Amino acid sequence: MVNYLALITALCLSSVSAYYSIIGLTAIFAGSFWAVVIMGSTLEIAKIITTSWLYRNWSSSPILLRIYLSFAIIVLMTISSMGIFGFLSKAHIDQNIQITTGDSDQIQIVQTKIDNEQSIVQDLNKQIAQIDAAVTKMTDKGQAQSSLQAADKQRKVRDDLTKQKTQHVETLSNLKTEKVKLESSVKKTEAEVGPIKYIASAIYGTSGPDVLELAVRWVILLLVVVFDPLAVILLLAANHGMNAKNKVLHQIKKEDILILDLIENEQP
Repeated sequence: MVNYLALITALCLSSVSAYYSIIGLTAIFAGSFWAVVIMGSTLEIAKIITTSWLYRNWSSSPILLRIYLSFAIIVLMTISSMGIFGFLSKAHIDQNIQITTGDSDQIQIVQTKIDNEQSIVQDLNKQIAQIDAAVTKMTDKGQAQSSLQAADKQRKVRDDLTKQKTQHVETLSNLKTEKVKLESSVKKTEAEVGPIKYIASAIYGTSGPDVLELAVRWVILLLVVVFDPLAVILLLAANHGMNAKNKVLHQIKKEDILILDLIENEQP
């Protein structure tokens, strides 16, 4: 039972490894997406079959064939590992880009718009205050017809400025809301990097950008070292267990035949 579990696990690991490896390779050779997918899938299947065949026919196959197939398996494992490394590295780089240039740049753009709107609102407030002061002076001078007409004109201008101010205040409010959303998105993305920061801090005593990048590379390398090689080793282990089981069953059958022969020979 454990041999079949090892075989299933090896195939699952190999399939997942192939998936991430192919995605990583398509990122490296982005100009030929489907060609890389077909090539990578074929090579992954060939690696599994070659590993099983080589193990089962090791003693009977020529030495040159064993050397070449062993070398081919190692090269295919290296290619798969490179693809996985590329996939994980791209994921980390995309995350850094989102933190440093994506929403962060948008926040700066929105902040510039907010500053402009605030400046416009302040200017409108000054104009409105000046009109209010002018109307007050006109009113204080008396009830002359010219003063009342001038005051009415100033009030109309003030109403127009007030409407403009209301529009700009509404725009300013929307921009501030957008800025809060972007800042929240940046904080969420930074929180996703939190675990690796703790790892870097635990190992190196700090979590600066350079140390963080080094910690990420080590984590990726550990995943790469375990992923595809473990699939191949489990595949070999499953083949070994099945071969050993078949030998035991074959031996038992031989013993049963011998016992039956002895029983038949003892009969009169």
